[in-house]
Amino acid sequence: MEKNVGIFWLREDFRLKKNFALSHATKNHKNVVVLYIFKEDKFKDKSAQIWWLYKSLVNFKSDLSKFNINLQIVKSKTYNDFFEKLLKKKNFSIYWNKIYEPNYLKFDKDLSNKLKQKKINFNIFKGNILNEYQEIKKSDDTPFKVFTPFWRTAEKYYIDKIPRIEKKIKTNSKKINYFENTITEKDILPKKNWFKKFEESWNPCELEATEKLNFFLNTKIKQYPNQRNIPSITGTSKLSPYIKNGQLHVETIWEETIKIKEKNIGKNKFLAEIGWREFGHSLINYFPHMIKGNYSKKFNNFPWKKNDKLLKSWKEGLTGYPIVDAGMRELYKTGWMHNRVRMIVGSFLVKHLLIHWREGEKHFRNCLFDFSEANNISGWQWVAGCGADAAPYFRIFNPILQGEKFDKNGEYVKRWVPELKTLPNKYVHKPWEYKDDINFKLGKNYPFPIVKHEDARKKALDAFKKIK
Repeated sequence: MEKNVGIFWLREDFRLKKNFALSHATKNHKNVVVLYIFKEDKFKDKSAQIWWLYKSLVNFKSDLSKFNINLQIVKSKTYNDFFEKLLKKKNFSIYWNKIYEPNYLKFDKDLSNKLKQKKINFNIFKGNILNEYQEIKKSDDTPFKVFTPFWRTAEKYYIDKIPRIEKKIKTNSKKINYFENTITEKDILPKKNWFKKFEESWNPCELEATEKLNFFLNTKIKQYPNQRNIPSITGTSKLSPYIKNGQLHVETIWEETIKIKEKNIGKNKFLAEIGWREFGHSLINYFPHMIKGNYSKKFNNFPWKKNDKLLKSWKEGLTGYPIVDAGMRELYKTGWMHNRVRMIVGSFLVKHLLIHWREGEKHFRNCLFDFSEANNISGWQWVAGCGADAAPYFRIFNPILQGEKFDKNGEYVKRWVPELKTLPNKYVHKPWEYKDDINFKLGKNYPFPIVKHEDARKKALDAFKKIK
């Protein structure tokens, strides 16, 4: 046991199980403190996530207190500012888990060099991923650009690994404070309590994540291949915010899922969603240019339109296309959106309105609890057609047919777009055809479509042909 203080630097790993850096710290130090550095500018374009962070800190602090471990929050403009002061001390060791984004990995490298120069003990551990991204390559040592062979290789690589021995968190003899000028969890919340709406839907903690996983595996996974596309029911796991914020490690999801012994296509489909997440992290690290622009550089000449009025209608769920509007309102109210609907609203923005995918990516970043750089950027570029293994340019979702197919009785639409509650089901996805009710007037109770589907589709195809 080392006499100096063990610091676990908490970033996106609000869990006790499979928290490799934290368990290492408690095993090797008599006194451990958990540090969270609150960088305000990190959340200037991620409004919804501030609430999730607040609740995560409150709940994780409570979990840690059972092990006599204190969680301290320090506010700093930048990580560099904070570590410049910390590195003047000598009586600590520091440990953290990786985040697989190029900027974070670069910072890890720079900080490691500084810690080595100062002869301060540290260790960096595997983050919330199955395989380190650089472990999965083609036989010619180049990165994969297509999902299916990537996941086939990644899955086999993970299965063939020697299983990691789970190290438990050890209890400290006493709670300690190490940092001065700390802030409380409440200090990070915005002054206006617009976030109250989220409390109806989420409890950001490890216990809730584990219960959701078990509920899904016990009751939903067999029907997952069919039900995951129906937004009116709970057909998906809704675990993505917990994975993003580290309340749940993907290794835990894998281990619990493969316990299902009987043949189950739902099991493979579900695990493939982890595969897409791994693929996204591989892409942004091997092709970091896609973080700022198009993966496919031929899209640099695409004739995007700038139209603030149409963009505003899309953001507010007032496009006149019910399935699109329902999705955008679900996002605003809950900080989450059903995956099938994400594809529909994404396609509508970039192909019906010809507005740059960056505008959609920016809005999702601001509103989603499960926002991650890898998933969001690769997802938007997939929809736009400019990403790796992307949807073909001519695949333009028809929002009417998508609504009729995946929300047959209009239950999802009527939940999020209550203006349409009284409409017969056959008109829910095309309210402009409904003429029989004097209490419902298009343009007054609900907007006219902001574009005509047929015209928008033709314009999109013409635009895409220019870069073909």
